[in-house]
Amino acid sequence: MASRPGFLTDWPWTPLGSFKYLVLAPLVIDSIYSYATLRDHDKLLVVALMVWRIVHSQAWISFSRYRTAKGTTRIVNKSIEFEQVDRERTWDDQIIFNTIIVYLVKAYVIRNNPVPFWRLDGVVLTVLLHAGPVEFIYYWFHRALHHHYLYSRYHSHHHSSIVTEPITSVVHPFAEHIGYTLILGIPLITCLLCGTVSVASLFLYLTYIDFMNNLGHCNFELIPKLFFSLFPPLKFICYTPSFHSLHHTQFRTNYSLFMPMYDYIYGTNDKCSDSLYETSLEKEEEKPDAIHLTHLTSLDSIYQLRLGFASLSSHPLSSRCYLLLMRPFTLILSFILTSFSSRTFVFERNRFRDLTIHSHLLPKFSSHYISQQCKKSINKMIETAIIEANKKGVKGEELNGYGEMYVRKHPKLKIRIVDGSSLAAEVVVHSIPVGTREVLFRGQVTKVARAIVISLCQNGIKVMVLREEEHCMLAGYLGGHCKENLVLTTNYSPMIWLVGDGLSREEQEMATKGTRFLPFSQFPPTQLRKDCFYHTTPAMIIPDSAQNIDSCENWLGRRVMSAWRVGGIVHALEGWEEHECGLDGPVVNPPRVWEAALRNGFKPLVLPSVETKGLSNCY
Repeated sequence: MASRPGFLTDWPWTPLGSFKYLVLAPLVIDSIYSYATLRDHDKLLVVALMVWRIVHSQAWISFSRYRTAKGTTRIVNKSIEFEQVDRERTWDDQIIFNTIIVYLVKAYVIRNNPVPFWRLDGVVLTVLLHAGPVEFIYYWFHRALHHHYLYSRYHSHHHSSIVTEPITSVVHPFAEHIGYTLILGIPLITCLLCGTVSVASLFLYLTYIDFMNNLGHCNFELIPKLFFSLFPPLKFICYTPSFHSLHHTQFRTNYSLFMPMYDYIYGTNDKCSDSLYETSLEKEEEKPDAIHLTHLTSLDSIYQLRLGFASLSSHPLSSRCYLLLMRPFTLILSFILTSFSSRTFVFERNRFRDLTIHSHLLPKFSSHYISQQCKKSINKMIETAIIEANKKGVKGEELNGYGEMYVRKHPKLKIRIVDGSSLAAEVVVHSIPVGTREVLFRGQVTKVARAIVISLCQNGIKVMVLREEEHCMLAGYLGGHCKENLVLTTNYSPMIWLVGDGLSREEQEMATKGTRFLPFSQFPPTQLRKDCFYHTTPAMIIPDSAQNIDSCENWLGRRVMSAWRVGGIVHALEGWEEHECGLDGPVVNPPRVWEAALRNGFKPLVLPSVETKGLSNCY
């Protein structure tokens, strides 16, 4: 939002929120009907143009976020936060607006007259008019927007983003977009009046505008020096990402649209343009200090990757109704990602103090771990990622699982493999309210589960287990220490339930009203009881100093990370030299990891309902 919002700041369909595309429903229906009844085939091209522009822009978003995560040729090395993501979620409003305008022109000006696919004179006229009047008028219009009156009411909204992304280019108030549409529409309106308009000129010109807008705001340099060496005058008719980046950091230079010639003519070109261009091209891929290796969970978890839809990944994964409508697209995207990706890849970059952490995706779902054949492929991908990280000199590799087999296979690894189980166990233990005398255990017996049960039993809290096989497994690990506190029971009365994978619907129904479910696994139980409290999976709030946090980790809230992931980060921050991995081995000094996490600024999560009952102090 601008510092002092002016007239026509909001878009007309802003109240519709995520359902804003409903304003195009009449247009789409009429286009399909006209095509089906052979009345007018060209109307459907308007819809096709809209879809193409959305896909084109989304491709730029994904490519830009991937490149900035790697750090190669990045221009501005600052972070993007949730505030910017929320502000820029309206990037497609201008596509809706332009689609409506093109449709109205077709329906009420051109009518049923056929529009030729190609006219060379129209394409040439469009090029000349853009290079001439469009660039000139835009330059002075842009300078006018930097006058304090217009800047404070309109253009400051766009300049709130110092670190730009491709979609930053089209995030403006509604009134400002009206001005841009009138200026950029000059070539198309002229061609229409001269009778030289064509489908090709419309598609090519709008694609050119989108391409150059996205290029200028992508925050990484990709135009090679050879481009300007072969024909030096190109620097006056084609800007670079670094050229426009200076406009967002310096504000009073480099006003041009896509052709910098008017900045050179009127002396507003930034003197650092050439040097920033060269230094940006020389930046190599950033070397991380630690790598967080994770995989996809549910089908919809694909939308939590920041490489995709920012408006979705910036909110916790939940049952959104429109995701059901997107299910065919989800299935296709998931199939492509899991079938044709044979190695892990970076999708996120974060900073914790002086520590750079890359998140790498193993392109497989949780369901793939069931198949033995898939397991072999997954293990190979993980092993390759560990070896590559070791060669790069990475300090630590965080695994959402257990990595003992890789340590045994490669005993000379310099990299430290951390599964984060110690901190996950401590997070659960410290989530249990003070004064608790007994808890009910139900779920698959994992490394984290064993650590939790041992800690509770040693501290005099009775752990009541519903199933005999789970009781036997836990008793075997507990040994002779405090075994009397591990009780096999059929009593569902305890108000604190420690739950893992395998909790059934029937068991939840047996819980007493007001029961608190504390998950110790990486997946939360299905929330069936409205009269009970469900804690999140083991997680912690990250420090305010953590940078470049603009997406949510699955179902966790903003600026919250899973305890397993935090455990790896803390291990790297503290510089510990031991591995923390393996299915059968004991967890590594959980209290030490917990204290280190608090010391580094991580905070425990507290269930809101627990706070209101005065039980915010935990064990």
